[in-house]
Amino acid sequence: MATVEQIAHIGIAVRELESALVMYRDRLGLSHVETKDVPERGLRVAFLQAGEALIELLAPLHEDSEISRFLDKRGEGIHHLCFQVNDIHEKLQELEDDGVRLINREPAIGAEGCPVAFLHPKSCNGVLVELLENAPIDP
Repeated sequence: MATVEQIAHIGIAVRELESALVMYRDRLGLSHVETKDVPERGLRVAFLQAGEALIELLAPLHEDSEISRFLDKRGEGIHHLCFQVNDIHEKLQELEDDGVRLINREPAIGAEGCPVAFLHPKSCNGVLVELLENAPIDP
């Protein structure tokens, strides 16, 4: 049986990355790990260390990205919760067998460079849940 090991990160949708960094990095004092563009998803992502977990600030690279649509519909705020698992394929199969609605049946490579997959909010009490296998980012 695959297990959830920890919270990997909390994804927060922001309209403008630099102003969000002022809050999370400068005012709250979280350590800025890295910023990277993920053009295939239309994202600019900043990772900040918060204890053993990361805060993932998600800003749009262009107006028609997934995160732009989220921001237009819901505004800035928590986008998703990501759990690190020891075996993503096994966990996805277990969840599907239990009737959990999957957005991704097969993992893709996420912004951290690791396999990720999303669970539908309708199966997760209204929360978009991401599963990630073995996050390599260290503070």
